[in-house]
Amino acid sequence: MAYSPMTARSREEDHRAATPLELFFDLCFVVAIAQAGQRLVHALAEGHPGTGVIGYFFVFFGVWWAWMNFTWFASAYDCDDVPYRVATLVQIAGVLVYAAGVSRAFDQNDWTVAVIGYLIMRVALTAQWLRAAAGETGGARKAALTYAAGLVLCQAAWVGLLFAPDDAKRWLFLIVAAAELLVPLVAERHHQTPWHPHHIVERYGLFTIIVLGETIAASTVAVKSAIDEHEALGELLPIAGGGLLIVFAAWWIYFAVPMHERLSTNRQAIPWGYGHLLIFAWGAAIGAGIEVAVEHAVGKAHISQLAANAAVTVPSALFLLTVWLLHSRHFKRGPAQQLTLPLSAVAILACTWAGTYAVLYAGLVAAATVAVGLALSTRPRR
Repeated sequence: MAYSPMTARSREEDHRAATPLELFFDLCFVVAIAQAGQRLVHALAEGHPGTGVIGYFFVFFGVWWAWMNFTWFASAYDCDDVPYRVATLVQIAGVLVYAAGVSRAFDQNDWTVAVIGYLIMRVALTAQWLRAAAGETGGARKAALTYAAGLVLCQAAWVGLLFAPDDAKRWLFLIVAAAELLVPLVAERHHQTPWHPHHIVERYGLFTIIVLGETIAASTVAVKSAIDEHEALGELLPIAGGGLLIVFAAWWIYFAVPMHERLSTNRQAIPWGYGHLLIFAWGAAIGAGIEVAVEHAVGKAHISQLAANAAVTVPSALFLLTVWLLHSRHFKRGPAQQLTLPLSAVAILACTWAGTYAVLYAGLVAAATVAVGLALSTRPRR
């Protein structure tokens, strides 16, 4: 439609699924995720894990929060007319600008390009919330206007951050990030926007696939480059095989539970939605870790074997632990099911000390976790 009134969608809508525009929006985040992962690989391979992990989480927060802002709004107010599509395409342009600024933000603490990207996104999203407010009354209108005001204030703070001293930028970043996280809590304090539980769970699942797909793509490129340059097939096969098992298991475990059955209120949805920052970040970091392990195997990474192994095992273990904490434990019954993922995370961490076969062993543990989970879930109840 060329134009239709923007009104709230029903939370009870049947067969609510992601639209082609939402899928396109997600796909454009691949660029930003890849940029963040590449910078993390470089930092870890050069032996700077502290600054690398900190920088990675700062830039990944920007990726995740931009996606969150769009996703929850679209779940409540997607009217799919021409103005809505144009506003979404403008947000996509902002995402691409943000991605172009990731390396400068990571390496030089220069957020100018990244903030410009956010400014582009925020202009479009603020217009969307104002349009939603125009079609609402009462508490729904107040919530939409609060969202719009929060976006403007937070974006002004990001612009102001550009003029702060370099040594204070990252501390101030944390303050502004906390303010961003408070906006939905304040806006929806008295009125819950009509996001659709099944739609939200599907959207998060799709972004998880994007993250894990980027991990496979980055790992494949790293292995191919290493084979082309060094012909070290014997050293790379255990890393490639173990990495593939880890990613396959991560996918299987994440999608093993019907999370939409549990999400009904903001009290349940907001911790789950916010916690996915860690799930997404750990998932993407697995790919970066595999790249580091490949570089170490061919002598390009200036770190120890233990550090190279940890680059894979630590994010893999944290991914499983976070998925269990936020996602899976609500559907587990009995101690055996509840302990499967935490114990698997510990076992994967223990693989760090397994020398050159650490990634392969970690992959076998991850595969065994899936097998044990299936056996326990199909076991007859007594």
